[in-house]
Amino acid sequence: MPPTERSGRILDVPLAELHRDRTSVKWRVHGDGVIPMWIAEMDCSPCPAVVEAVTAAVSRGDTGYAMTQEYADAFAGFAADEWNWTFDAAATTRVADVLTGVTHLLRLLTDAGGPIVVSPPVYNAFYEVIEACDREVVEAPLGADLRLDLDALADTFARVTRGGVRAAYLLSNPHNPTGTVHTPAELQALAALADEHGVRVVADEIHGPLVMPTSTFTPYLTLPGTERGVTVTSASKAWNLAGLKAAIIVPGADAVDDVAGLHEFVTFGASQLGVIAQTAAFRDGRDWLHRLVGELDENRTLLAELVAARLPGAQLVVPEATYLAWVDLGGLGLGTDPAGELTRRAGVALSAGPIFGSGGEGFARLNFATSPEVLRTAIERIARSLE
Repeated sequence: MPPTERSGRILDVPLAELHRDRTSVKWRVHGDGVIPMWIAEMDCSPCPAVVEAVTAAVSRGDTGYAMTQEYADAFAGFAADEWNWTFDAAATTRVADVLTGVTHLLRLLTDAGGPIVVSPPVYNAFYEVIEACDREVVEAPLGADLRLDLDALADTFARVTRGGVRAAYLLSNPHNPTGTVHTPAELQALAALADEHGVRVVADEIHGPLVMPTSTFTPYLTLPGTERGVTVTSASKAWNLAGLKAAIIVPGADAVDDVAGLHEFVTFGASQLGVIAQTAAFRDGRDWLHRLVGELDENRTLLAELVAARLPGAQLVVPEATYLAWVDLGGLGLGTDPAGELTRRAGVALSAGPIFGSGGEGFARLNFATSPEVLRTAIERIARSLE
């Protein structure tokens, strides 16, 4: 019997079943004895609307090249209903995935060797994308409160654009790995600074649907002053569809012509099954998503309780969004590589903090999108390994 029928929960797939049945990166990098809580894949039962749509497509042999306008329309409808965000779906560009879209945009909006500003600790793949584009990473770290440091951004934008250099800012909204939900005031201040210095903002909003009930997600392009910005997003994180490739680029009103300048070949990357899956998710998978976010909220509370009770030397940053928790492990005596040490000692794999840039030393990122049973087991393993 499927887990959702047995328990009524989406995040209730037993650990043994996951190890046995799943073959993705999360479940094959480490051995069977390790609980993988690192890469951003969820331990969830699939969304029925997605299963039905993909199964029907494969059954009828609908596995050719993708037509993507319906996908854009489905996301536009989702954005309007969930966030009151309206845009012209016909002006969007569909691509293989978010990082592919970001790569093409950075090449379009900046020059070879030019500066791309990020605010670490931030999604580790940003560094890899910037390197792949032959651009220079420039850090404007988050503040001590793990929010955007607007003074640091102002200084950095002024410095990197001196002499008319073209620059971009790569925004993680909501922020990965901290789970911070940027406020409208913060985003408008960012937009004003970017406009003042001629910096183009590229917003990765892939975690936008995963904001907890206690917070509110603000799409960057919904705010005045963001017209030169560009957003890239996908259903892949919220519906656990990383293996079904598709993403969408949404240009601000004053960036439409820029995005239209992308080579037509860029738009051929989204897969047919990815487009079908993600269209079904945005259009018909909203109830599933809302249930999932409720369960993630419960797991977030449980994780905070477990860390406080069993890992008093650790400090958890309780996320406002995503299923990723930023944890300070510097007080546990685990040396310079706490995540690696816990994989060896406890059989629990976390993402190492330093890969997220400055400010990551002594930290790790923990994926809590799993069953409460697995979450309890993992924290208990860590606690016992420290005794």
